Amino acid sequence: MPIQRLTGVAALVSMLLFAIPVHAETRAVANLSLIAGGTSASSLSLNQLPILNPSPMFAAPSAPSFAGATPAFGAAHSSLLAPVVAKADDAKPAASAADDQADSPAETITDLRKALIGLAMNLRDVRYVRGGHSPTTGFDCSGFVRYVFAHAIGVQLPTNSASQFLAGLKVKRADMKPGDLVFFHTSGRHHRITHVGIYISNGRFIHAPTTGKSVQISSLDEAYWAKRFVGAKRPDGMLALAGRNG
Repeated sequence: MPIQRLTGVAALVSMLLFAIPVHAETRAVANLSLIAGGTSASSLSLNQLPILNPSPMFAAPSAPSFAGATPAFGAAHSSLLAPVVAKADDAKPAASAADDQADSPAETITDLRKALIGLAMNLRDVRYVRGGHSPTTGFDCSGFVRYVFAHAIGVQLPTNSASQFLAGLKVKRADMKPGDLVFFHTSGRHHRITHVGIYISNGRFIHAPTTGKSVQISSLDEAYWAKRFVGAKRPDGMLALAGRNG
């Protein structure tokens, strides 16, 4: 082959290598074979074509690396994600409102009653002492009631049964609930309040009865207490804590 023809071929190959994109390497090889007068492109399969390593100067630049970068969402993903985020944000105030409503007045008064009865039951068998007002010294009836209300729910009651009777809302016997106070006249004077206990349920109440006995549970149906029962009151302090509901 004449030197001029070889020079022309080399020049043409160089132009092709610089002009074609990297991803078309196999097509360039086929064209080179045709120019050199070798095997026709139609008789070559892709598997038979040699793979040329791309020149470093044509290599695709690598993506920059950012420390702590998070995957980016495409436009389609962002449009799908936006309603979900909006719904989640809208749900937050609703959840907060539900939490605020969880402690309704009815639930509050129920918890107060449970606390009162729980503490009163734990003080059973503490001996009766006239003027007593603590488990260490013993209890009289009003001292027992006052101690339970102060330590179970933080309500301060008057110091004696007569004044405790005046500081509360009158409750019908059929409407009595745990934690209400039941009052009696035990001195023979029918209109004088001399004894108090804490109502439990089903006609039962817990109290510090008299000298020689201890804190115990009695029934309003017992003849002695049935004859001397005056009425029931719901202390103002309990009503205030529960928003006057329950």
